[in-house]
Amino acid sequence: MSRLAIPSVDDVPSASKPLLEAVHKQLGVVPNMMKLLGSSAPALEGYLALSSALAKGRLDAKLRESLALAVAEFNGCDYCLAAHSYIGKNLVKLSDDEIGQARDGQATTARNAAALRFALRVATAHGRVTDSDLGSLRSAGFDDAETLEIVLNVALNVLTNYVNNVAHTDLDFTRVSTHAPA
Repeated sequence: MSRLAIPSVDDVPSASKPLLEAVHKQLGVVPNMMKLLGSSAPALEGYLALSSALAKGRLDAKLRESLALAVAEFNGCDYCLAAHSYIGKNLVKLSDDEIGQARDGQATTARNAAALRFALRVATAHGRVTDSDLGSLRSAGFDDAETLEIVLNVALNVLTNYVNNVAHTDLDFTRVSTHAPA
């Protein structure tokens, strides 16, 4: 049971309603996390603006979803794992193997694997990565703009992971639990 109230679409502030309508148009549904964020129009607007801006960036949708999966696994966010597993499989067309690899910080290409390793270093080091970490990412072919996009995708996903971990947002996707700690 969610620890923060998840309003219905009809019960969100009026400023949130057109934003949630746009979410519905894009996804065909309004996920609980979006309704939760809709409790605060500025929170929802901020999340959607950053998400939309990053979707226009140079990182493709498969890599962005892989980053989301890796960060959700790292932060132990069952809601985000469920949502991004669904989005990855059904909208972005990641295979089950690619989803599993991303959760483990791995990828089918060396370039994407380097991005996931770097993203997890950003998360574990709270952004205090080393010159070596940056060098490895550059060696894989990422430039400064793409590096910034990776960092911002990590931040965006940390945001949703924290919201959902605080709220214990009710799942409206098929449950996907984090891996048990070793």
